[in-house]
Formats: sequence, C-alpha cells, structure tokens
Amino acid sequence: MSLSTLPLSYCSNVHPAQSLAEVLKGLAEFTAPTRQACGFPIAAGLWLASPVIAELVKPTENALPALTERIEDLAAALSDLGLACYTLNTFPYGNFHSERVKDQVYLPNWTTPERRDYTIASARVLAAILPEGCDGSLSTVPLGFKKHVDGPDFEDRCIAHLLSVAQRLDELHDDTGRCIRLAIEPEPFCVLETTAETVDFFPRLWRAAEAAGQEAVARRHLGVCFDVCHQALEFEDVAASIATLKAKDIRINKLHITCALRLSEPADAEARRELAAFVEPRYLHQTLARTPQGVILRRVDLEPALCESPPGSFLTAPEWRIHFHVPVHREEIGRLKTTQAELKQAITTVAGLDYAPHLEVETYTWGVLPTRGAAPLVEGLTAELKAVQAWINAARA
Repeated sequence: MSLSTLPLSYCSNVHPAQSLAEVLKGLAEFTAPTRQACGFPIAAGLWLASPVIAELVKPTENALPALTERIEDLAAALSDLGLACYTLNTFPYGNFHSERVKDQVYLPNWTTPERRDYTIASARVLAAILPEGCDGSLSTVPLGFKKHVDGPDFEDRCIAHLLSVAQRLDELHDDTGRCIRLAIEPEPFCVLETTAETVDFFPRLWRAAEAAGQEAVARRHLGVCFDVCHQALEFEDVAASIATLKAKDIRINKLHITCALRLSEPADAEARRELAAFVEPRYLHQTLARTPQGVILRRVDLEPALCESPPGSFLTAPEWRIHFHVPVHREEIGRLKTTQAELKQAITTVAGLDYAPHLEVETYTWGVLPTRGAAPLVEGLTAELKAVQAWINAARA
C-alpha cells in the first residue's frame, strides 16, 4: 500500500491551447521551467482540446482512430523537455479559456457521440506517449450538468457510450499493451456530484455491462477521478468518501489535488467583500453552505448579490465553500481560508489503498485569481508542487 511512485503531475488546462503548437509552447515556457524550479521530476498532465486531438489522430474505418505524424512532435517535445505524461484531462472539450465557459464546460455530455469519440481519440494519443510499463488515465465529465438533462433515458444513453468507450479501451490494450482507464469526475450540480450519487450509479453501470457481456471490461477500465475540491465543497468527510468507494469496489483512477475557497465567518462583511473579488465571468463557481442543522444550501454560481446581501440562511451558516480552485499550498488567502486540511487528509487516505491512483495538481484558475499578480505562474506552480510533494513524502513515511 503506497502512493503512486510516478512523478507528480500538474494539469496543463491552466494554459490556453487550441492547437498543438500552443500545447508545445506551454510545455516549453511553463512546464519545463517548473520542473527545473522544483528540483525533482514532474509529469505533464495534458489537456488536449478537441482541435488538438484532431491534429494528432484521424478517423479510420476501424473502431480505433489512426495517429498522424504530429504525434511524433508531441512525443519528441516531451522527451526533449524531460517530461513524462501518463494522464490526460478530457473533461474540457473545447476552448477552456474563452471569455465565458461556465456550464458549457460540461458539453458535450456523455449522451453524445462527440464525447465518446473525443475520449476514444484521446486514449489513442495517450497510449502513444505513455512511459514504458505505465498505465494511463483520462478524467472526464460526470455524465453531464443536471440542468442539461434532456429526458428520462439520459443515464441510459450515457451508459451506452461509456460501455462503448470501455470496449475500445480494451481493444486499445490488446493492440498496444497499454491499459488506459477512464476516470469519471463528480462535481457539484452535475448528474454525479456526491459520493452517495456515485456509489448509486456504478451498480447500474455494472448491471448494464453484465447484460451486454462487458462486466469485466467495464470494471477494468471505468472508475472515478476523486477531485478533493469537489467533494470538500459538498461538506463530505473525504476520508469516509474514499473508504466508501473502496468498500463498493469503485476504483479511484485519479486523484485531483485541489483546494476550494472557504468563508469561515459569513457574517463578516469585510470577508464577504474579499470573497466578492473572486466573482468572475469565465468559470462556474458553485457555492454551498451548511446550516447549523446540517442542511446544505446551494447556489449554482458565486454572484455579487450573494456576497453583498446574503439571505439569512446563508448569513447564519457557519461556513461557505466555493468552487474556485485556489493554490493548494495556501491555507489562507486574506480573510478567506481553503480546504487544504481536506486535501492533506485525502492524500493520507489514498496512501492506504491497495493500488495507486494517479496524482495530479489541477489549479486551472491562476489567470482569473484576484491575486494573480502576486507571483509569476512558474513560481506559483512550483510552490504548489513542492508543498504537495512534501505531503506525499510524509504520507509514505
């Protein structure tokens, strides 16, 4: 029982990239200098948007797409920069850095052939660049956004595509010897958001797989990405959540090392003014609060009005938690706090599993942080990775 011995990964979705040239530029300008500043090996957790994937693969008459010659450019860049890649973030499909992303990040959802085909193509790319003897992982949308559900058969359509992907991943393993696992990432306001919803869903997935004669394939290739920020937002005990997934035999294929914002004194008007500085137009910042009676209050996004004049139920709640991926090495940001304690607990708990999930830092919000001018990006990424590596070393001890 131990944490992954692979180099700690950080996700490149922090860097805008709608072409392979932009991906390679980000690796050279940010990832490689961060590796040098850290002084220990790190991995590139790549986000390859749909247009980038289209440069790297082409459709064929067979189920699996074919690689283009551009894959050699990506593999060579990783090698030249001394970077491994064993995981892709296939959650954002399109432009994750457009002026307004919000709930569009959950599209296309798992009812669509576009999501299925993008995932299969991404797996084909990852299999080509995986280090020798290493398994791969792909984090992905938790079926879709609840407000986007368009019929009673929504889940059935998602399951059909998930099983199709599992079959293609199994074929890819047969063809290349590389095992790629899909990691469904629960998130607030999505079809799968809580650990309870997740453990309710997977038995239905397994039953559908069994009916299709695919149970072994599905169990081998399908699991979850446990994003610590997301589950902390739900006020879950993350150690208990991880234990529940283990007890239900749902594999954590990837741990997203992330922190949420905490407002620990909602009645403090100055603290709420500081929180209002985190209101921004690009990403969705789901906001949850827990009342003294244990009721979870929910807002789909952080808005100025909530900070300026919160309703009484929010005002008397002991704590708010906000979906804003803040630098994981920070316990406090001004009067605000973070869920760093939950993150450390998750790392310690995962160390007790009998397998090793992939570990990836995913603070994608550096460009929209109100404190973004405080440190250059490489300096900030380095501080995060050094802190996390120290926590990993302590958990291994």
